[in-house]
Amino acid sequence: MPLEAAPKLSVQHLSQSFGSFRALGDVSLDIAPGEFVCILGASGCGKSTLFNAVSGLLKITAGRILLDGRDIAGKPGEVGYMLQKDLLLPWRTVLGNITLGASLTRGATRADRAHAAELAAHYGLGDFLRHYPRALSGGMRQRVALMRTIAAGRDVMLLDEPFGALDSQTRIGMQQWLLQIWRELNRTVMFVTHDVDEAIFLADRVVVMLPKPGRIGWILDIAIPRPREMECLTSPAFVDTKRRIMDMLYSQATLHGVPGPDLSVPA
Repeated sequence: MPLEAAPKLSVQHLSQSFGSFRALGDVSLDIAPGEFVCILGASGCGKSTLFNAVSGLLKITAGRILLDGRDIAGKPGEVGYMLQKDLLLPWRTVLGNITLGASLTRGATRADRAHAAELAAHYGLGDFLRHYPRALSGGMRQRVALMRTIAAGRDVMLLDEPFGALDSQTRIGMQQWLLQIWRELNRTVMFVTHDVDEAIFLADRVVVMLPKPGRIGWILDIAIPRPREMECLTSPAFVDTKRRIMDMLYSQATLHGVPGPDLSVPA
């Protein structure tokens, strides 16, 4: 997907070391406004380290991270960030968890709560605002966590394997729900996954990362029309794209004489 304007997010020659261990080596990536990019790779390739750097949680070793041209390296709170674990506070209701960001930074206002309730109602959570997390299913908890990330109001959202712990059927429903939200709100999304099918189904571009040190191996445009329904998973374009990605990953593993990466495929 060629950038027709200045990138929303620009990672420039990013390197990250922890002592003598080099976790990332010279990673550069530009992401357009409103683009959905999936970061794909096996465990240990530096996906989460890249996200922690972009989120401002790490003091980076070298490079720059620009948001709308501003360097945000080492500055938490500039982008929205959602982890695989929902991290909902059990003593707060659904509404209280969605407005948590405002509560922690400046105190949630009536307007914050009204906006959160409006978001929740529009995206299927309106009947659960007074529920506590213990009463919710795993998929519903992840919906609340995503609403919390959206309610923070950041243009860029980092989603770190948010559906990885869900069963296959729930996961598919969450993927479709996320695409609806992304399409309607026009947020810029970086989504980490080790699931090839998930990456192809969601993304405008798939960034394939390789390990030791973590680096970008390939970037593929996903030429599958939107909106995407589950039928596209068996389309010739989907199958061909998956074959190309798997060939890349396994040829790289063979080159280095190590087992192929553990990349799960939904049942």
